[in-house]
Amino acid sequence: MDLLDESVVPEHAREVKREAREFADEHIRPNAEAYFQSAEYPWDVLEAGMDAGLVAQDIGEEYGGKGYDLEQILAINEEFYAADAGIALTLMLASFGCEIVETYGTEEQKDEYLRPVAANDQISGLAVSEPQTGSDMAGMTTTAERTDDGWVLNGEKYWVGNAVEADWLTVYAKTGDGDDRYSNYSMFIVETDTPGYEAEHIPEKIGMRASKQGHIVFDGCEIPEENLVGTEGGGFYVLADFFNHGRVVVGGHGIGLAAHAIEETWKFVHDREAFGRNIAEFQSTQHILADMRMEFEAARALNWRAAHKVETGEDAGFWAAATKTKSTETAMHCAERGMQLHGGRSVLEEYPISRVYRDVRIPVIYEGANEIQRNLIYRQGGV
Repeated sequence: MDLLDESVVPEHAREVKREAREFADEHIRPNAEAYFQSAEYPWDVLEAGMDAGLVAQDIGEEYGGKGYDLEQILAINEEFYAADAGIALTLMLASFGCEIVETYGTEEQKDEYLRPVAANDQISGLAVSEPQTGSDMAGMTTTAERTDDGWVLNGEKYWVGNAVEADWLTVYAKTGDGDDRYSNYSMFIVETDTPGYEAEHIPEKIGMRASKQGHIVFDGCEIPEENLVGTEGGGFYVLADFFNHGRVVVGGHGIGLAAHAIEETWKFVHDREAFGRNIAEFQSTQHILADMRMEFEAARALNWRAAHKVETGEDAGFWAAATKTKSTETAMHCAERGMQLHGGRSVLEEYPISRVYRDVRIPVIYEGANEIQRNLIYRQGGV
């Protein structure tokens, strides 16, 4: 069973997909259970991914990366997430936020901050969500106030990947108080060793435990004027564009997880007997597996179509929201059905389906909860 076959993958993305699959088989799958149990940051797997040229290579060639496009990044994500979501998220977050700097930053910012990440000498991150505010990007309260020397940040950020591990972050902060709430936010580069920046890991999660998220407190955190990314007041619109790409990639997270759930369930039911016969012979089992496969194939076809639409700028917001929602909910469906077919064994940690079941709860929330995505789908999907 090769659920993640190349037939729907554009030709130019197939080679990196093969490299990602080989890497996942050698480095991710063998370490998945141990890192899930320990909940430690998988530095050794991250470094291996860097050595393999599969980390932070979405950065443009002019800044030291390989310039992988959205379809190539999606191809990598499918393979990594089918192996283990926690380790995969760590690998993907190593350059999180760099796309914003590359698209909207100055040449000086790109040289100073993108090159070390592309060279795998540094890792980055993106700080948007807050303890009391998740998907409401126009409701964030962390502020950046202008001073004679630059900006001073005060407030908190939550669910920040690499909050502790990163060398620098792109930070979304409120810089105005005008009637247009969407024009009150800006993006900044903040180095994590800046006085007034304090971060700690969020206590253990039920899923994706090999990926570490943090809670940041900005207390009089001073940064220079030149660390503003793009224009003052343009932060909301920067993120809206950035998340269109990100949501397609998160769709790939869902596809990989769904494939993992189907594969584990298929193996289990064909090896298990009940009532004197193999449980794969029961029609109810076959129907569940048939439904899982149909939902998976529909979601994957949508994901690859959405990748092309977003890459070419065709109704990007609609396609990104649609594929993120469909793919992540398909992963939930496949994991839940897989748990049911595993029966009592499903709750034992020795069975990978139990880890997949916990992991699938997370992508339906990050990069904008699916309830928010449905709002976008309705507003942008009119005919």
